[in-house]
Amino acid sequence: MTTVPLSSLATVIRSKNAGPFLLTFDVMFEDAAHFDTVWESGRFTKPAMAELFGVEENAITSIFAVPRGQAIKVTMRRQLPQGKLGESDMYGCQQHAPLLDLAIPLRVA
Repeated sequence: MTTVPLSSLATVIRSKNAGPFLLTFDVMFEDAAHFDTVWESGRFTKPAMAELFGVEENAITSIFAVPRGQAIKVTMRRQLPQGKLGESDMYGCQQHAPLLDLAIPLRVA
């Protein structure tokens, strides 16, 4: 099976704070075909996201698709609250990197 990195299909992959205890990840696509390919790949599940980010499955609080917006949203608990000693990304904007290389299987016709 052929796979490609998520970054080759998505137009935007970003992370940001969703309050002091949560991070949210946005994956946005230029067209419905790319969105459908990624969403239907089954790679956006709580177990898969937990493994990708090295957290317990219960740290992933939600995953949902926004078909009209051609986007996927993932929310997870921060490992440390925003601003706590030892926390290294106050704005949560550098946490999306593992998503860039997420292998997405391509349908071969």
